[in-house]
Amino acid sequence: MARTRDVVVAVIIGGAFLVAFAFFALMFVGLFSSSDGIDLAGLGDNVGVVDLFGTIEEASGRIVIEQLDRWADNSSIEAVVIHINSPGGGVAISQEVFDAVSRLAAEKPVVAAMAEIAASGGYYVACGADRIVANPGSLTGSIGVIFQFHTFGGLMDKVGIGTETIKSGEFKDVGTYEREMTKKEELMLRSVVMDSYEQFLQVVAESRSQELDDVRRLADGSIYTGVQAYNLGLVDTLGGLHEAIQVAAELAGLGGKPSVVRPYRREKIGIFDLIGSVLGNLGHRLENQVGGPRLLYLYQ
Repeated sequence: MARTRDVVVAVIIGGAFLVAFAFFALMFVGLFSSSDGIDLAGLGDNVGVVDLFGTIEEASGRIVIEQLDRWADNSSIEAVVIHINSPGGGVAISQEVFDAVSRLAAEKPVVAAMAEIAASGGYYVACGADRIVANPGSLTGSIGVIFQFHTFGGLMDKVGIGTETIKSGEFKDVGTYEREMTKKEELMLRSVVMDSYEQFLQVVAESRSQELDDVRRLADGSIYTGVQAYNLGLVDTLGGLHEAIQVAAELAGLGGKPSVVRPYRREKIGIFDLIGSVLGNLGHRLENQVGGPRLLYLYQ
């Protein structure tokens, strides 16, 4: 009887040890992994779906870029759908996401699926795909650039606040909140905006196989519904995410119903994850609010 009891106790202790080992191993992997998630994919016939939601900022855009680059090298992902629900965002990060979509499209079929909105930078990103699918009621277009900042000179004068500035050049404090911009500053900023605008036009013209002047006529900042965009040649097909997945599968030559794969990201757990998340969000807000004027592909 005592021997049986000893065996049972040993089994219980061994099992508890294995459970504890597995638990701490998972915590270690979660803490020190270079990525927040992993890809769950089977063997072949997989269509990957990656979401680009919200304003395109450095942090959110970088996550999408890394995911697209991973799937370019993943042989189990036959085609990719980038699901866009974004009004656009920063010029440089929108261009980088577009470049990542283009790199992936050079390796395997990529389809852009427009959700409620895919305007300005959101449309810019979509132009990197092999096909663009929009819902009839999607909002898209808004092809253009905006550079915006606030001035509080009048208010500062009323409350007796002034700012002293020592600068190395005439334009070094352009965009300052303390005064209105000068005519020369306006001309300089307009040249920057128009250069970025021409870059946008070139991307649209090349991706949509349209003449530059034809695109220019559409690119006054106007937004279009999916139906309007289809009639203007800005999108290829009308439909939703389901249709976009089917188009991607067809381009990849997949038979039957494809398996849909999405990135899996571990949930944030624990007090340190919570603190890190709060501090990260705070830093992100501060960066966006006090980082100065920004050049934007943004519908607003």
